[in-house]
Amino acid sequence: MSSLHRLLEPREDPSAAPGAVVYGRGEQRPFDLDLVIVTDGAALDVELCAVLAEACPDGAHLVLCAEAGAPPPAGPGRPLDDLEASETVPVVALDAEPPSEPIAALTEAVRGGELAAVDAPGREVVIVPAESPGEAVHRAVQLVTDSIPRALGIAVEDVQVVVPAAGGEVGAGALNAALKARLNPGPGAFGGMDPGDRVVVAAPLPHAPLGETGVVTGGGPHGLEAAFPGGTAVIAPADAPRLRHGWAVTVALARGTRRDAVVAVMPADGLSRPLVATAFGLARRHLSVVQAAGPALARAVRDDGAPARRTRLARLVAQ
Repeated sequence: MSSLHRLLEPREDPSAAPGAVVYGRGEQRPFDLDLVIVTDGAALDVELCAVLAEACPDGAHLVLCAEAGAPPPAGPGRPLDDLEASETVPVVALDAEPPSEPIAALTEAVRGGELAAVDAPGREVVIVPAESPGEAVHRAVQLVTDSIPRALGIAVEDVQVVVPAAGGEVGAGALNAALKARLNPGPGAFGGMDPGDRVVVAAPLPHAPLGETGVVTGGGPHGLEAAFPGGTAVIAPADAPRLRHGWAVTVALARGTRRDAVVAVMPADGLSRPLVATAFGLARRHLSVVQAAGPALARAVRDDGAPARRTRLARLVAQ
């Protein structure tokens, strides 16, 4: 099992356009594989889907999987939905057993349009009301730095805060500022970051895919040093803006990685049923929902609210 980013073998190419990631696999050097299964096919934008298709050799089978009602990719297009709409590829809906775990039961209810109360005797799901943006940030920081580690024995490193948007009073930026002040205060010596800061890849790098988190280990004129699951990397100064603080991340960036504990901060703006279901489903052992949306949360789950994204791909594939 491998991330798609690493399977495609990203490499540094001085001749590439600024910000572009060049992959070693493609039409000229396809995979030596008969079967490729992508577990979150809904996250593929058109560019990455095209690279993947070119890297599959003749005769190989490509299987794209996704949860029902998954949110669209962060990048342009929605090729999985368009391929299904084109009626040119087989589509199979798998029947799953009704979920028994509290987090899974809540997530499944949200996918069905209901914000249901679930029985969580082991505090697998906790709802934390917040009356204002400032209180929501305070509650999230309290959960990450004290309540979850103390009450559940889950280390801070295994807790991820997720939120609909990057900006705003309850956005990832505001939450990261508050979390850094508590967890790793410092002057931001290296482009606003210090050794010990958690970072997230906000735009793909040769060293790590979109949404992967790591820890800053050092830096200097040569660049920012960071440890990712795939190894330690030096991020050139020109690429440093591709990193953000990563204690709190948007749901779009977090969607590929599950954590032992998730603090889902839900403000009134930017909510939709796919986003809420994705946020809740990221938690393995514990989910804290900082409810700062009031009735807007249940309304977003009930009414969906996900904007339609129209592309020409389905029509082009069918031609």
